[in-house]
Amino acid sequence: MTFSILVHDAQTNAIAGAAATGSLCVGGWVLRGRWGAGMSASQGAAPSTLWGESVLDEMQGGAGAAEAVREITGADPGREWRQLAALGMRGEGACFTGNQNTALTAHHVFAGGVASGNMLGSKAVPEAMARRYLEAEGSLPERLLAALWGAAEEGSDKRGLLSAALLVLRPDAPPLTLRIDHSDTPLEALGDLLHRATSGDYGDWARQVPTLAAPHRVLDAELTGTLVPEPEE
Repeated sequence: MTFSILVHDAQTNAIAGAAATGSLCVGGWVLRGRWGAGMSASQGAAPSTLWGESVLDEMQGGAGAAEAVREITGADPGREWRQLAALGMRGEGACFTGNQNTALTAHHVFAGGVASGNMLGSKAVPEAMARRYLEAEGSLPERLLAALWGAAEEGSDKRGLLSAALLVLRPDAPPLTLRIDHSDTPLEALGDLLHRATSGDYGDWARQVPTLAAPHRVLDAELTGTLVPEPEE
């Protein structure tokens, strides 16, 4: 009972996702990501966190997004109560929606991404998410937040919203994992948290910690923002 968007950003070589729902803790329930595998959004009337991890396993093993979604959903007799979107490392997207999910349901695959939702106020929500993301300016997290606003304005979760989340993975930065687990205004709260997490002392500190591209990086003594070279092996 959620809407979500998964994307690959060619400019930064990042994979990322965002989600919002009229229930609690959408980030923990829905969004999964693993560098080298891709992104997933497992949601629906009876969402399976197992689906979210298993579809990443399939893609990491070499399956494309569509093949991975077919494999995971086809093996589950409870699939009609669930919805699963997946995105591969090159931006190919796929989605399955079971027919027992609460109407309205819809999904939209576009170049570099996939958007999906259920218990929607309008079937146009996924396409609105994609359109707003593609039209938005700013950083990748800011464009994903814009996509959530686009969904909310097009019809949203028909119950309103109580939680929202962002997940961004890229090789040259630490994971950006932001979650608003309960709020009467979760999109506003997520925007505020995004600003706080990417600016000021916290933003400076986060830009110095180890990454996939620099796994042994350490901080300078006073967190001045100057990177210390990686120790020699």
